[in-house]
Amino acid sequence: MSDASRRGAGSVAQRTRPIAIVLVAAVAENGVIGRDNALPWRLKSDMRRFRARTWGKPVVMGRKTFQSMGKALAGRTNIVVSRDREFSAPGVVVAPDLRAALESARGDALRRGADEIVVIGGAEIYAQTLPIADRLDLTLVMVKARPQGNICFPSINAQAWRETGRSEHKAGPDDAADFAFVTYERIARAAAQT
Repeated sequence: MSDASRRGAGSVAQRTRPIAIVLVAAVAENGVIGRDNALPWRLKSDMRRFRARTWGKPVVMGRKTFQSMGKALAGRTNIVVSRDREFSAPGVVVAPDLRAALESARGDALRRGADEIVVIGGAEIYAQTLPIADRLDLTLVMVKARPQGNICFPSINAQAWRETGRSEHKAGPDDAADFAFVTYERIARAAAQT
């Protein structure tokens, strides 16, 4: 068997390995995820979890989300969706649309041996990926006064998603509010249609 045949056989197995699409977001009880391209709260506990959830995986985000962070996230392949053909930034792969971004992320996940593509925002990218996502890993932020914001997470359809995990936490010393880590899994598409 030639080297090319052996590589081909291996890549067929790799191509068929499922890679989940996971949306990761911090969401206030009123659905707000941002205000003027910034988070309306500070939760250091959530930032530590975010880093752990995304490390070593491809992350897909919109251009405004990337620009709000100010730089590429270390330890991850940063894939930025932008219709602006002139946009470029150090440490990122730019994709002209979500389809191209997910193709790039899938190839990266296969090369890395990662089992997930992590979508990290913003609202338009979340709305486009929600119908094809496999899991939602959310931090529900329990801010006393409902935060004002102009960026919201899409509503979660109870017919399509079921909560499979929740852990509630009181605000730590570097957290602006109490919060809960909540996981939703997609209900099997066939079951959701019956």
